[in-house]
Amino acid sequence: MNPRITDIVEWLRRRVNAAAARGLVVGVSGGVDSAVVLRLCQMAMPEQTLAVTLPCSSDPQDEADAGLVVTHFDVPSIVIDLEPAYEAIVLPLQSALASLPPAIAGAATAGDSRLPLANVRPRLRMTALYFLANSLNYLVVGTGNRSELMVGYFTKHGDGGVDILPIGHLLKSDVKEIARELGVPQPIIDKPPSAGLWVGQTDEAEMGFRYADLERYLADGPEGVSPAFALRLERLIRSTEHKRALPPDPSGANF
Repeated sequence: MNPRITDIVEWLRRRVNAAAARGLVVGVSGGVDSAVVLRLCQMAMPEQTLAVTLPCSSDPQDEADAGLVVTHFDVPSIVIDLEPAYEAIVLPLQSALASLPPAIAGAATAGDSRLPLANVRPRLRMTALYFLANSLNYLVVGTGNRSELMVGYFTKHGDGGVDILPIGHLLKSDVKEIARELGVPQPIIDKPPSAGLWVGQTDEAEMGFRYADLERYLADGPEGVSPAFALRLERLIRSTEHKRALPPDPSGANF
């Protein structure tokens, strides 16, 4: 077996033991990252891994793909429909935003107006996963990979709100390679990566560049890509640093 797989499995067991936890809970999206993480967790904790599907204004295909992964690996699972919670919170949020003075509310017109609402969904999912984890004394396992983490392509306190990141050191291409070794269903491996923020959304369209180009920069440094693209990525990495660090305080202490 690929030593990267055995290393991650052993690492997961150590993290569970160090936290005096009982098991692992994974949000399964229907994508390759969560499929790989789910299988690694199952290998580490065969009897104490829980898969959770959390549809919320989701593409029905994503929920079907999540079901395919869960059934394929035969992992205990539950489905929690977050759509009612999402609908209940969106109206007061939008009403509160609309009631702000124009001098403040003007900022709400900048950028993609879909994004603030879209980010409510992963934050609701984080809340649900931590409810389960706290109830069961499990750890919440994140599914972010190095490619996405480095450019901040995740929702702060959403899919970024986790206890551990077992594939956080792997490029997207590495994840796909491991997926093949783990026996992840081929349709999941071939599926265009998407955060599921809205129907039809894809990672590469949202980021504005290809994973292959990003990985060339991460593997080879600035000399591996064009100077313009390297500058763009470096700015993006700097601007999203707050997502990868604890909140600062005036003392500059690193808690």
